[in-house]
Amino acid sequence: MMTMDAVILAGSIPSQEDPLYLYTQGQAKAMIEVAGKPMAQWVLDALGSANDIDYVLVVGLNPDCDLTCDKPLHFLADQGDLLHNAKAGLEHARAHNPDAAHVLFASSDIPTITSKMIDWRMQESQKREADINFTVVERQTMETRFPDANRSYVRLKDYELCGGDLHFIRVALIEEDEIWARLIAARKNALKQAALLGFDLLLLLLLGRMTLKDAERRVSKRLGVKGQVCISPYAELAMDVDKPHQLEIVRQELTNKSAPTT
Repeated sequence: MMTMDAVILAGSIPSQEDPLYLYTQGQAKAMIEVAGKPMAQWVLDALGSANDIDYVLVVGLNPDCDLTCDKPLHFLADQGDLLHNAKAGLEHARAHNPDAAHVLFASSDIPTITSKMIDWRMQESQKREADINFTVVERQTMETRFPDANRSYVRLKDYELCGGDLHFIRVALIEEDEIWARLIAARKNALKQAALLGFDLLLLLLLGRMTLKDAERRVSKRLGVKGQVCISPYAELAMDVDKPHQLEIVRQELTNKSAPTT
């Protein structure tokens, strides 16, 4: 089993229109308190205990945030948005380990993940040779584990899925300037996003007439990368905190987990 560097994307600062603004007051979402720790600290604890993670980079926070990790930890300033942060993370990973093939990307807002789940995901990634390997969770898995999470789902012919927050990206993609330029240009423009995939593909997705394998193959062809999807049995990999009720769910979950047993 090969070891790997991990990048935590932690640059999100909710605006006044964001449902979580009252909890952050202009500070980073990653630092919202969850059961006695900043939300990102739970993710760092899981990565620090994972067997096959060597080094962790946090993009979007400064070293004075007092976050810690049992693995070597480095911080990189926010680059302005998610895609620029991801690109900076890949560049840093390549400089840190020129021989690395892939990097694990995690969001900072999935505090219920554990090292066991990361180890499982790492093992699964070795079975799939892809430029980008995405994590998804089936609706039944998510709603059984977190029935009140109220996630959004994509309906395919064979699955209903929501997106997860642990992904693997091939380091060599950093050299594909055209792909990054297209993705960054489309980031905040729905029409440009649609144009990346093609309206016919979006229509098939919306109508639920495409299987997961069909979608995987056709999206990969449109974007010019080899993309693959991994269906996780762990709902925690998709239990990201975007709204106050989701924050309360993870707070309750982790408070109960941290409570001493009698």
